[in-house]
Amino acid sequence: MSESVARTKRRGLVPLIIVGVLALLLVVAYFLVDSGLRAFAQDRAESEISNRMPASVTGDIDVTIGGTSVIAQFIAGSFDQIELTAPKLTVDGVPASVHVIARDVSTNTAKAIGSLTATLDLDQAALNQLVLASGTAPADAVMALGDGVVSYAGTVKLFEFNVGYSATATASAAGDTLNFAPTEATVTSGVGDIDATPLVNLILQQAPIGVCVAGYLPEGVELSGVDISPERARVTLESSSLRLTAQSLTTLGSCTN
Repeated sequence: MSESVARTKRRGLVPLIIVGVLALLLVVAYFLVDSGLRAFAQDRAESEISNRMPASVTGDIDVTIGGTSVIAQFIAGSFDQIELTAPKLTVDGVPASVHVIARDVSTNTAKAIGSLTATLDLDQAALNQLVLASGTAPADAVMALGDGVVSYAGTVKLFEFNVGYSATATASAAGDTLNFAPTEATVTSGVGDIDATPLVNLILQQAPIGVCVAGYLPEGVELSGVDISPERARVTLESSSLRLTAQSLTTLGSCTN
């Protein structure tokens, strides 16, 4: 190959090299811009959500937008996943740690999100605030968190006597209500020499303590599970009808009783 031919081929490669470098720079710039837009979008989302929360809800919220490209997702009209974390949220005076994952979130806020799953961690004090506010538990009942169960004390009327007892209950969730069903009970006072077995059976046959939480949740968000440990009561929530509008986020449910 002559030197002139080689120079000609190298000159022919120069535009390709320049185009390749420019393309690489454009790709890098695209993802730099995308990263900037992601940060901006996350900050804007945090601000918008905070502004649209009910007055009874306070606390900082962190927003993370998932997916490979915010630009591409925005153009497509839907974000793959948006994650919200609020480790120190307060709802109507009740402290909680909240983690929310929303998938298939349309840029048109009039459309419902594809799905929402959330976990709400309540410590023992927060759980007792909810129970007390519900008005369905014994007035003097104080729930203590255990390994998969809660324990509490109460009184029942037997003839002319107020009989004290302690009970252990398992927790379940359905719709808008947390239920605590007694599984074990012990009479602690008030029966003297009377056989306590019938009384224990009576306690165990009591209807579960129901704690309605609809007043804390936007309409369309329901309980799907609850897990109890000595450190916290973790409540799981789900929705496939929630819209990210001021009206939807501030319209809370209500309890029938």
